[in-house]
Amino acid sequence: MKKISRKSFFKGLALGTLSLPFAIRFFGGKNQAQDQTPKLSTDRIYNWKMVTTWPPNFPVTGEGCELFAKWVEEMSAGRIRIKVYGGGELVPALEAFDTVRSGAAELGSGAAYYWAGKIPAAQFFASVPFGMNAQQINAWMLSGGGLDLWKELYADYGLVPFPGGNTGVQMGGWFNREINSLDDLKGLKMRIPGLGGKVLERAGGAPVLLAGGEIYPGLERGVIDATEWIGPYHDYLMGFHEIARYYYAPGWHETGSALEFFINKKVYDELPSDLQTILWAAALRLNHWMLCEFEAKNNLYLKKLVEEEQVELRFFPREVLDQLRLYTTEIIEELTDRDPFAKRVYDSYRSFRKAAAQWSELTEKPFYDLLQTI
Repeated sequence: MKKISRKSFFKGLALGTLSLPFAIRFFGGKNQAQDQTPKLSTDRIYNWKMVTTWPPNFPVTGEGCELFAKWVEEMSAGRIRIKVYGGGELVPALEAFDTVRSGAAELGSGAAYYWAGKIPAAQFFASVPFGMNAQQINAWMLSGGGLDLWKELYADYGLVPFPGGNTGVQMGGWFNREINSLDDLKGLKMRIPGLGGKVLERAGGAPVLLAGGEIYPGLERGVIDATEWIGPYHDYLMGFHEIARYYYAPGWHETGSALEFFINKKVYDELPSDLQTILWAAALRLNHWMLCEFEAKNNLYLKKLVEEEQVELRFFPREVLDQLRLYTTEIIEELTDRDPFAKRVYDSYRSFRKAAAQWSELTEKPFYDLLQTI
């Protein structure tokens, strides 16, 4: 092959005079279309069941699952048809993982920290307290090696993970007592999953894991004293303002929470390659749509909560946040010391977060600081 300079190469791409196979060879990669024989497309119809952790017909999260099913059916010309079951309709919400793993359903939707009891390292693919925001998490997953680690982890459980949405930064939660110091967290029974729950426990609280549909009655009956969920749009629709007085920010525990689809690996591997690609395309479309939906509606519904429902908006004191951050560091160090795979994942996460922070320090932070003066 004739040698070509990098400058000439990019000029050729811009002018359209270089082919994609040439580009692949230039960078030393392989043309997968030439090196791999795709599975043949067939006219077989696949009828799948999706089990979810979300209440039936739940806005955004459950709605997103229905959209995913619709898009897959449209793009596959009806060759994959997915029936979506909300939490409790086919199996209990928090049994979705095992249901798909066993093959009783082909596909599931949830958040990886729900499986922390089985797979501690999975929590890093959902949310890390004081961690990255949504765009940084998406970048780590799709362009920074996170997704490869996630696939490797889930392969041991017979599953293939897909990005399944992101809530963006969340609110800190609903409380019936003011949080003025760390002492106010002691003995607090709060619905909070994942690493955030471990941090609350270290602070003297009692984390409780409840599926979305169980939170309101749990708070109403005193099973829990406080709860976090997502943000103003969902929280308004779920009616938390009816039974809790104080609404706290920021969501230190979930700064950009990634949701997931997970597919039974045996079922996925048997699909023709075009249908595999369609599943990925629909998942990535949903991943983008969900973040946009929350971003578009959260501030609108925050105004409703404060102005119409007279909710008292509060901020956690800085000394409380500083101590929770110290506890977060301790808990992650303990987890990664005893779990080698968790260490691999967190090393990757932490390295990417450091680079992302350096970039945002030069770009987004000055911009947001400037907005404060306008």
